[in-house]
This record gives sequence, C-alpha cells and structure tokens, in this order.
Amino acid sequence: MVNSALQTGEPTTGLPASAQMRIALICDLVEEKWPSMDLVAEMLAEQLGAGHFPDLSVERLCPAMVRRFTRLGGRRTLWNADRLLNRFVDYPRWLRPRAGSFDLFHLVDHSYAQLAHELPPERTVVTCHDLDAFRCLLDPEAEKRPRWFRAMMTRVFQGLQKSAHLITVSQVVRDQLLEYGIAPPERISVIPNGVHPSCSPAPDCAADAEAARLLPADAAGAIWLLNVGSTIPRKRMDVLLHLLAAVREELPQVRLMRVGGAWTPAQAQLARELRVAEAVTVLPFLTRPVLAAIYRRADLLVHTADAEGFGLPIIEAQACGCPVAATALPVLRDVGGAAAAYVPHSDLAAWTRTVVQLVREKKVAGPEWQTRRNQGLGNASRFSWAAAAARTVDTYQSVLERARHSCPSAGPGFVAEV
Repeated sequence: MVNSALQTGEPTTGLPASAQMRIALICDLVEEKWPSMDLVAEMLAEQLGAGHFPDLSVERLCPAMVRRFTRLGGRRTLWNADRLLNRFVDYPRWLRPRAGSFDLFHLVDHSYAQLAHELPPERTVVTCHDLDAFRCLLDPEAEKRPRWFRAMMTRVFQGLQKSAHLITVSQVVRDQLLEYGIAPPERISVIPNGVHPSCSPAPDCAADAEAARLLPADAAGAIWLLNVGSTIPRKRMDVLLHLLAAVREELPQVRLMRVGGAWTPAQAQLARELRVAEAVTVLPFLTRPVLAAIYRRADLLVHTADAEGFGLPIIEAQACGCPVAATALPVLRDVGGAAAAYVPHSDLAAWTRTVVQLVREKKVAGPEWQTRRNQGLGNASRFSWAAAAARTVDTYQSVLERARHSCPSAGPGFVAEV
C-alpha cells in the first residue's frame, strides 16, 4: 500500500508489534526538478505498493517548497537561496515531528542526507547514486569550494555516514565508498536502477506524435544524435559540442537533440563559436512516454560524461531500440554491456570515428545494425524496477532486524573536517 498524502495519525515510537513495516520514502523537493531522483522515488513507491509486498506500507514524504527570495524575482541567486533554506531549515523542521510515525526511513537521494540528522539513525537507509556532491571534502585540492559550501556538504556527508545502511546503484560507487572508508562492507548493498515501463521499441501513437511535434519542421531527413541528462560539468557538454561539429564536417545532415535542460551561457557561446547552434534542438522536460518516443526517434544516444554513478539514459535508450556510444568508464561498461560502443572521454578523434561509423551503419540498416539494436534490447532487460524493489525490501528487513538488536547512534568511518 502506498499513500501519497501525509499521515495524520498520532506519531508512534519504537518498532511495531505488527508484522507490517511502515516505510517512509523521503523524496527531493519537487520544485528542484531532478528527474532521475524523482524517477527513483516514483518507481520504488509504485513497485513497493503494487501488492507484491502485503506486509509493507509505503508513504512518500516531501513538503512543498517555501518561497521567500524568489518572490522578489527570478534570478538564479534568489532561487539558490530558497533551495538552501528549504533543504537545511524548512525540510528538517517539517520532517522532525514525523520521525515517530514510521518504522524505517529511506532517503532516495544522498544529497538530501542532512535529513538523516532528524531521524533514528539505526532505521535510516540512504541511496547513494555517486560521490560527486562530496568531492570538495574527499579531494579538496581537486575540487576547491568556499568554506560555507564545505560546511554545508559536511552536514550532508555526516548524515550519509551515520545512517544504518547505504544502497548504491553500482559496484563502482560501492567501491568508492569503501575506498574512502565511508562505510564498512556490511552496511552497503548494490541495487541497480531499472528501466521505466514506458521504455519500449513498440510505437506509442500519442507520444510519438508529440515527439514529432517538438522537432523542427525543417529537420526532415536529419540524422539525430541524442543526449539526455543535466548540463553539469561532469556531463562534458564541451566534448558533446565539439563532437557534433566534427561529425557534421563529414555528415552535414547530423543534428543533436538535448533533453535535460538548457545550455549554460558558456555552453551556448561554445555552440555559436563552433557554428552548431542551429543544429541543436533543446527539448523541455518531457513526460516519460514522450521521452521514450524521443529515444525511439533518435539514431544514436551519445553519453559523453567523464564521471557517473550509473548512467540511466544508456539502458533507457537500449530498451527503446536506440544504440549507444558512451564514455569508456567502468561503470558505463557495466551498465551498457557489450551492446554499446565505448570511447575515451577526451579523445575527440575517437569519438568522431565511432559516431560516424555507427551513423553510417544505421543508414545501411543491415544485419550489423540490427544485431547491435537487439543486443541493446537484451542488455536493457537485465534492469528491472521490480527486481530493484524486491532487493530493497530485503535491505529494509535486514536493517530492521539489526535495529531490534542494537540501536547505534552513529556509524563509523571517515568524517570530513571543515
């Protein structure tokens, strides 16, 4: 059973005598628009409430964002001020009185781990998607940040560290947690993400029509590269834009679809300098069926990130029948399997050769392309939200069993100094 509204009953304390586990899925602020984190919460809630786990009661928790500074205008500094106040003041204050109403708390996004300080640590689980947020603490020379930012992230990091159990989405992230001594092996489980049910090679008339409407009218006959994700530095939009320019020198009909937000000013300037701005279509945030239709319409997904915790667009694209070229990171090789093509992240010549070869292979549409497509479909079928939910329930049961025998106030491990 999944409840979308907040519980209004009186808070309880301790673990219940009944067999039913009451689980709180603690979600990102909706207004922040982190599609991947929202997807994790949505799919876990849906799978856990689908009737397969009758001894489980699940509720998604998240307050509405309190607007203060953004009432004064739309500048990004005002938006960030509202985000920080909501994350570190309003959300903790809202969550605190609800800490007695559930048996286990699951923070679906590690960057919200400051909320763990308001919860019983022995019954708190955090999903750690990557360590990007903590680079300024783990490698301060490489990731220089202001003192106030490091203090803020220390609060988040210590919340992650004190939680009873960490779920990682890949073995690579687990290895990093162990390397930095953030948690011992017995407190870490690897549970990969799944593929959304809308991701399929089968047509969806309404979604396919909407995808076609979003593309330029003059794009008939275009060969579409696709990139899905944010424009933060590690996604390497600079590599993507240079790649687009190089490929278009050989294949002028190649264009790029971007899903995940507008370019930064610097990225937009680079696109103009490379004379590819007119060859790029930046799409708005899409519903899941329309995103699946965009995957189906694309000729090739290009994933240029130089660091990742998982790489969800790779398996989503494969599940829709769209082949993939990705950076040769161990985690992306694990996710994409033998079906994807891999390129060193900074080797523009290799990127260009690989993309041109794959595009020409698609134009011929011979057995090699069909084999590549079928391999992608097979690889994507390894990733299931139903399987992820089942393994997550196993983790919940293990954590609650430990909590019945001991109630540690904090977990051991590395603590960053400010």
